[in-house]
Amino acid sequence: MTATLVAAGTAATSAVASADTNSVYTSSSPLPAGENGDVVKSQPSTYNGAKATRIQYLSRDNKNKQVAVSGTVLVPDKPWNGPGERPIVAYAPFTFGMGPDCAPSKTLAGEGASDLISGFQGGFVNALLGAGFAVAQTDYIGPWVEGGGDHPYVVRLSEAHTVLDVIRAAQRLPGTGLSAKGPVGIAGYSEGGSAAAAAAELAATYAPELDIKGVYSGAPPADKAVLSKSLDGGMYAGFLGYALIGLNQAYPEARLMDLANQAGAELFLRARQTCTMNAVLQFMYKQSSSLTKDGKPVSAYLTQPPFDAIVAENRIGTIKPAMPVMVEHSPLDDVIPAAVGKQMAKDWCGKGANVQWKDLTTFTPFLSHALGMTTASGDATEWLKGAFTGQAGNGNCGRF
Repeated sequence: MTATLVAAGTAATSAVASADTNSVYTSSSPLPAGENGDVVKSQPSTYNGAKATRIQYLSRDNKNKQVAVSGTVLVPDKPWNGPGERPIVAYAPFTFGMGPDCAPSKTLAGEGASDLISGFQGGFVNALLGAGFAVAQTDYIGPWVEGGGDHPYVVRLSEAHTVLDVIRAAQRLPGTGLSAKGPVGIAGYSEGGSAAAAAAELAATYAPELDIKGVYSGAPPADKAVLSKSLDGGMYAGFLGYALIGLNQAYPEARLMDLANQAGAELFLRARQTCTMNAVLQFMYKQSSSLTKDGKPVSAYLTQPPFDAIVAENRIGTIKPAMPVMVEHSPLDDVIPAAVGKQMAKDWCGKGANVQWKDLTTFTPFLSHALGMTTASGDATEWLKGAFTGQAGNGNCGRF
């Protein structure tokens, strides 16, 4: 019964592509030949204060399979007054959902299923554009592109690849005036914080040609083992559901759904259709032990094969970033414990990286993770301004 439910849900979400074959959300099979970051197709989009172009580009999933990914390239109307070429900042979005209409390239254009979170996405993009940076925004892998499958939520390798390749795509997109060799940066918060951090780790080997001057990582969910306990049964239990959907997509050989009971299988299907706020409200305080066949919580499985190896592969902090990085996290964070982000930063420091740690300012523990986005966007922008002018500093390792 579980397998039937999952198969039915897969069929439903695979039929969401636009009838317009020119749409960036419609893909061809097989994919056209090309290199990582090549633009497959593009179409004009809309965004106040910038020339916006939606794109479909080539990237790689966690198994190194080439995939089609959607996103947006935004070039601000205001001229670049800084030194050298206009920088490109890869914006890694924070949790936006699993449903086909949740993709940021849609919601930023005033389409799709907008909610409170999509408004926060726009605020982060506006801060970057306001500094004169071009923005390359990825949707990551997901059902918004035909054949994309479920979104591999917070899966380290696939999210790093899509972030790095959207920079390449922006550099190669005709008609933008952007340099193919100019300075670039990366910024993200929450899910985007882990995607940005993963990209910082993989850049030297996956995209060594990119001139990355700095990476900002806010509130990164860098250790999934910790989050499997901290999210379970809490207000944001839906995010744990998203993580399980993502792991099932990225590691089908682990047969994660074999652990689910009927209620778990049904929740899985419902969660796959939600955007962020809907998931929070639907699955608030859900205990994962009520969703498994043997009544154990999800965290109990993550220390056992094959899941222990999956958790280890997705932990961030194991590779030294080659560029300066800023890690910021609120001590009051009510979704991702601040100790998770701080440990990642300390791990990088131990490897000799240039790390700037900062406590993110929030004034209340209630909704502190969500409200932290408003502070993070300005902090990320100001830090990247310094990084682009060679003033990122030497970090503060050993002092936090």
